[in-house]
Amino acid sequence: MDQRGAVEAALFASAKGLRVIDIANQTGLSEEDVRVALKSLTIEYERMGSAIKVAKIDSEYAFQLKEEYAKYSEKFTEAEISKGVQRTAAVIAYHQPILQSELFRTLGARVYDDVRKLIELDLINGKQKGQTLELTTTKKFAEHYGIEGTSKADIKKWIEKMDKKVQ
Repeated sequence: MDQRGAVEAALFASAKGLRVIDIANQTGLSEEDVRVALKSLTIEYERMGSAIKVAKIDSEYAFQLKEEYAKYSEKFTEAEISKGVQRTAAVIAYHQPILQSELFRTLGARVYDDVRKLIELDLINGKQKGQTLELTTTKKFAEHYGIEGTSKADIKKWIEKMDKKVQ
């Protein structure tokens, strides 16, 4: 068995990020062999000039499109999240933690439906704070948007970078 091929197949087949230990357990490879294969794949995809990259988000690895190619894939995928819901997600991500009541004052009543959708998609968390929810992004949010990091600073930096591209 080609170790690099086994790791590549695992990344390709998974809809979410994978930890080294998870790949090792599922493929029968050692953790060291998995790390070597991940490094090799990262280098190979970069060398090829591929639109795909091996991304590390916290302790997990996943295939992602490079930012400059994402616009091409959008034409071939159904929009899972409407522009309005994405706008709500961006406001939450930028100002997190943010209270749903503050979000309501900023964006209006539609935020209740938007927040419900984002929680269903596991893109945000809502923690009860008095009579409202305190909203923050999840690790899946970073994975979904291809953000290489889950900290508030990483997400805010990514949003600012995206905002500059739009302007």
